[in-house]
Amino acid sequence: MPAAPVPASPPPAAPTSPSHLRRIVAASLIGTTIEWYDFFLYGSAAALVFNKLFFPDSDPLVGTLLAFLTYAVGFAARPLGALVFGHYGDRLGRKKLLVLSLLLMGGATFAIGLLPTHATIGSAAPVLLTVLRLVQGFALGGEWGGAVLLVSEHGDARRRGFWASWPQTGAPAGQLLATGVLALLTAVLSESAFISWGWRVPFLLSGVLVLVGLWIRLSVDESPVFQQALASAERARAAGRAPAAEQTPLVAVMRHHWRDVLIAMGARMAENISYYVITAFILVYATEQTGLGRQQALNAVLIGSAVHFAVIPLWGALSDRLGRRPVYLMGAVGVGAWMFPFFWLIDGGGFGPLLLAVTVGLVLHGAMYAPQAAFFSEMFATRMRYSGASIGAQFSSVAAGAPAPLIATALLAEHDSGTPIALYVMAAALLTVIAVLCARETRHRDLATIEPSGGGAEPTVSPSPEPVRDGLTAG
Repeated sequence: MPAAPVPASPPPAAPTSPSHLRRIVAASLIGTTIEWYDFFLYGSAAALVFNKLFFPDSDPLVGTLLAFLTYAVGFAARPLGALVFGHYGDRLGRKKLLVLSLLLMGGATFAIGLLPTHATIGSAAPVLLTVLRLVQGFALGGEWGGAVLLVSEHGDARRRGFWASWPQTGAPAGQLLATGVLALLTAVLSESAFISWGWRVPFLLSGVLVLVGLWIRLSVDESPVFQQALASAERARAAGRAPAAEQTPLVAVMRHHWRDVLIAMGARMAENISYYVITAFILVYATEQTGLGRQQALNAVLIGSAVHFAVIPLWGALSDRLGRRPVYLMGAVGVGAWMFPFFWLIDGGGFGPLLLAVTVGLVLHGAMYAPQAAFFSEMFATRMRYSGASIGAQFSSVAAGAPAPLIATALLAEHDSGTPIALYVMAAALLTVIAVLCARETRHRDLATIEPSGGGAEPTVSPSPEPVRDGLTAG
């Protein structure tokens, strides 16, 4: 029997045109914007109406806690989403999984807007709410990795930090969008109308966002770096060599990139914890400790988020010049050092000091958040990149982001001061500094030539007779 033909090596991909790259960036940004829109929308609804509509048999405080418990369930589902989406994203491609994550995420949010309340179907209502929150968390666990990889693997390597930072702006964009829609509805509707039907409108609006996102995502191409890696794996199988990425994703990543996963998890500690303290817990601290109105605190977060949106691409561009590690370290050290002035300013009272505290905190946070997309993408080999980046990012969110508001609230209740909370964030910053110092600079890596390292200490870069393997210059 004649031997099976060996697949030919695909020609190097042509450099992505600026207009096509902008479409790819938009396709990634729409998903991360919906992710954070859903996140902030659910958190606000849990505090405003879910306790009344889905947990009415409890006293108000218990109802609110139960509503927030369904919010926390979403975090618990994220690691599972990271594993599943990472597995298939590294085998089927980034684009297919991004379309699926968008449908799951937006579909679950839309369904919440149609959900019958406790008054209609009894105890089944909170059960269905929890199930839909699990679906959201599962989809979000796979969304981030695919969104940043699609941009990282298409973009100009010399500006990868800048282009890959754009999906990161989905966090402040989603917060601005969710808060803006809620503010508009509460301004034009009476309280009874909002509780009766108005709260459903922002959730149903997610359906419109999904349609726009699908139209954009279906029009982009699969990553050329992934296509070349897939062809290389086919040639290896035809030659009788089993590619390392043929193992299950968790086994392959932990065998070849275990150190990079730990670095990614450590790098996210300060970034995740500081963000929730600055944007979520601050609403409690400012109103309870200083007597400021909730609307003043919310306005400070909104203005700070707008500045946050603007500076993230600037920090990403700076990481292309200085490197990922220096910019990330600036953010971690800056956030840790800012925490004491952060609480001093808020304790002093007044909207101006509050706005300064929040805005500076978010600008410093952006120095970690902006280069994170390119930094994590450059750590892992192509056929393990979706799994590695997603596992590192989402497993840390369970340990860092999910409990951060609860820990901060408990510290405030115990000590009646912002000092222990500042120390909590500083400890997280120290962990992040250690993790980033243990990493090697990744700015000059060619994503097409990173191979599994075997020990996880440092991905090797295959020598290539061609200066460009993936249509991207070497930075």
